[in-house]
Amino acid sequence: MPKIWLVQNSAPSAENPINFLIQHQCPQCGAPATLNETDRLFQCAFCKVSSYLVERSYFRYLLPHNAPDNQELVYFPFWRFKGMIFSCLPSGIQNRFVDVSQQAVQSAHFPVSVGLRSQAMKLRFVSPEAAGYFIKPTLPFPQLMERFLTRFNLHLPGPILHQSHIGESVSLIYAPFYVGERIMDAVLNRPASSELAEPFELSRLPGGPANWRLRFIPTLCPNCGWDLQGGRDALVLHCKNCESMWQASKQGLSRVNVAHLPNPEDENTIYLPFWRIEAAVSGIDLNSYADLVQVANLPKAIQPEWDRIPFHFWGPAFKIRPRSFLRLTHHITISQPRNHLTARVPKGNMHPVNLPVSESVETLKLNLTGLLRPKKIVQDRIHHIQVKPRRYLLAYLPFEIRHHDLVQPTFNIAVNQNQLGLAGNL
Repeated sequence: MPKIWLVQNSAPSAENPINFLIQHQCPQCGAPATLNETDRLFQCAFCKVSSYLVERSYFRYLLPHNAPDNQELVYFPFWRFKGMIFSCLPSGIQNRFVDVSQQAVQSAHFPVSVGLRSQAMKLRFVSPEAAGYFIKPTLPFPQLMERFLTRFNLHLPGPILHQSHIGESVSLIYAPFYVGERIMDAVLNRPASSELAEPFELSRLPGGPANWRLRFIPTLCPNCGWDLQGGRDALVLHCKNCESMWQASKQGLSRVNVAHLPNPEDENTIYLPFWRIEAAVSGIDLNSYADLVQVANLPKAIQPEWDRIPFHFWGPAFKIRPRSFLRLTHHITISQPRNHLTARVPKGNMHPVNLPVSESVETLKLNLTGLLRPKKIVQDRIHHIQVKPRRYLLAYLPFEIRHHDLVQPTFNIAVNQNQLGLAGNL
């Protein structure tokens, strides 16, 4: 089995960021720009035109080269995965943040990983203007992920009852090489392989010129034509004119249903976004708030009217470190915010949505494993429980800005401000 290099297996910090930098040009005027890996909303500093980056399946990047002018470049592909892995074990839920890269084509002539270069160098998006032969990936990413998890799971104690990958980012990084008596690394102009026993036949590796182009969509509200706004890493954009929210997809912009818990306007308040998901649960009774009190063994006397209060899964629509993410997901779901939600965008400061609802859906069964009591139920019944999402709502809850934390006093929830600030690297 090929070696897999864990570039980093701990949460990022201000001194140890994980995001790589990307050199880019404005699609409107061609001015140079530098983007972070997580950037989606791009505003040119020169022409002031805003655009939104849309990926067809995953982003493709290439490393800069220093090859001699007379050398024809060969770009070798590497899969890169970055995200949080949660493993449900009989003893509880373990979490880990990982950043891993590995060959997308199995070959003994090229390195097994890009190593730390993706963090140390400025990358560029692959475009048709990039000269060279781009080798086509032959190892599907799910197959690579399965290999990685097999190695990772060997170190976990006990059987794995359920596993989820949250906040995952999958991309393809092309590293430059050229061929002589050896395979030469075009970044350092040093040999990347031993002396070749026979001529290297590039035709054995399918590929060709780069034919991918990054897609941009205008950030104009489909409802009223106003400029949409959001943070650089925002996945949901806000129209302040008609008070609507929009998320980008391959088909364009689609409207998001939004609500908030009203709060007196206060500059010392910020609204944090959460996904509220209605789902069909089989294998266990969990349709109402009364069912939640029972399966979670909450210290409450069930009231007759609780049978008529529908149960919803809740989860952050923003990135935060794995342990805090799990704690926050469980706490907000048990709290079940349901009273007095107003179906409109809140007035005031809003934290950007940078975790998509698709990732929140991945947490549903994991969330459920953290709710069930006694814990033996998880081991006995988790394989028979199925959770299928039906519909979702983007809900904003007001948090008081205090010295170190953001606090939601109604539900007794606190979010550390430093963790929230560093979460952009996740």
